[in-house]
Amino acid sequence: MGPRKEHRNKETCMASLNAVKDALYVLNGKWKLPLIISLQEGPRRFNEIQKSLGEITPKILSKELKDLELNEFVVRKVFSTTPVTVTYELTPYSESLDKVIDELREWGLKHRERLVKNRKLSLMQQQ
Repeated sequence: MGPRKEHRNKETCMASLNAVKDALYVLNGKWKLPLIISLQEGPRRFNEIQKSLGEITPKILSKELKDLELNEFVVRKVFSTTPVTVTYELTPYSESLDKVIDELREWGLKHRERLVKNRKLSLMQQQ
């Protein structure tokens, strides 16, 4: 691990805390980032998104899509076909999350490796 960042003053800490709280408010829950990742493949219909995410219920998926639409990450497009076709796709603004998603993925991979390694060591020590 790299060196710890130096201590910050109260104002800097509060500004950081508020910024992180804002980000978490917009991206809260376990489905928003996976939903965004799912849509990175391109526009999808509701059922396609639901299948790609697995365990999400239609009610929760609908709510999450509406939240992401309100925050300008997703656009809902309605096509006047018979029956009506509705797709969801990422907006250009959603690309502002690319670095965040990349960092979370990298951290998640390293964290999983660490846990697996530590569990193996623990099992070896118990024998």
